[in-house]
Amino acid sequence: QVQLVESGGGLVQAGGSLRLSCVASGRAFSSDAVGWFRQAPGKEREFVATINWSGGNTNYADSVKGRFTISRDNAKDTVYLQMSSLQPEDTAVYYCAAGPLFSRLAKTYSYWGQGTQVTVSS
Repeated sequence: QVQLVESGGGLVQAGGSLRLSCVASGRAFSSDAVGWFRQAPGKEREFVATINWSGGNTNYADSVKGRFTISRDNAKDTVYLQMSSLQPEDTAVYYCAAGPLFSRLAKTYSYWGQGTQVTVSS
């Protein structure tokens, strides 16, 4: 079992930046892919970014490409999502998830955190 805890969310003005962290406990997730997903009020959960076990491969949703960067430090069992040039449409609860496949599909991830709220004001 892997427990995931997100942190780093908050309120930021448009154009600002935040860095989200996803820390694993229970067992190391250095062999897992880790993805970030988000869900805005009244909308379905959507893929944001993913990183493979080594950090050598990443993939981003078109809506965040060039603005968000996913990275990981396996020695710290932590994955980061650096978010820049934030816009009001980025407002959502952000979730990290871990699983065996490097994938954009939520169903391929076995473990999920509780989420952290990101609110971007205009």
